[in-house]
Amino acid sequence: MEIIPLNQNLEPIFWKHVKKDIPHYFFFAYDWKYNKDDTEILLAFERDKIEGMMLIYRKSIVQLRGSRRAVEMLLEKLNLEKVELQAPEGCKQQILKKYKPTMSQKIILMTLERGCERLQIRHPVVKLSVSDAERIAVLMRSADPDYWGTVTGQQIAEGMKRTDWAGLIGVVATHKSYRKRGYATSVVSEIAKQILEKLPLAMIYVLGNNLPAIRVYQKVGFKLYRSYFFMKMGEKC
Repeated sequence: MEIIPLNQNLEPIFWKHVKKDIPHYFFFAYDWKYNKDDTEILLAFERDKIEGMMLIYRKSIVQLRGSRRAVEMLLEKLNLEKVELQAPEGCKQQILKKYKPTMSQKIILMTLERGCERLQIRHPVVKLSVSDAERIAVLMRSADPDYWGTVTGQQIAEGMKRTDWAGLIGVVATHKSYRKRGYATSVVSEIAKQILEKLPLAMIYVLGNNLPAIRVYQKVGFKLYRSYFFMKMGEKC
């Protein structure tokens, strides 16, 4: 198996591979298209066929896809002391051989196809702006300190400046004092409505142990698609 950096000559085979499963390769497609200057992608080839790939965004956020052998070989090329990493759940042991995470979770990708939505908008939904970024960060940190404990207003503002998230609902957080009132259902329904007016598919990630959130998304029509292993701030063993 050969590991080769993605370049202009390899783009046709890369896009052909990615388009077979856009939800699974969403970050590869999105970052290579919109954030190429901050993105490095390595391809694992076996007999001219892509068996796996690794995305490194801003030298800290990593996405891994492919067979266990491909993931293992791609990991040999990764030399980051601190990292946020997501990979297929079946590759968990390969990752733990190299990194000792300070936090790890099971993450589930859920998808909603146009025509399958069950929208339930029972509350007014207001679009926020960059000026609300710090308030959003405070809410996220309080809603889930383990997962969002280090998020900053600046990070939120940068994300909000991106005009097109290509169908991905990035963050849903509800203050503890206002849960079980249907607010999240209304917000997710409204965002899904707007996405499906333009695209055939909406996507959302959720922590595997967040059963209330999973129920909300299922209520709107989202279905389980794939599971991933996520680790954060690991240090090399």
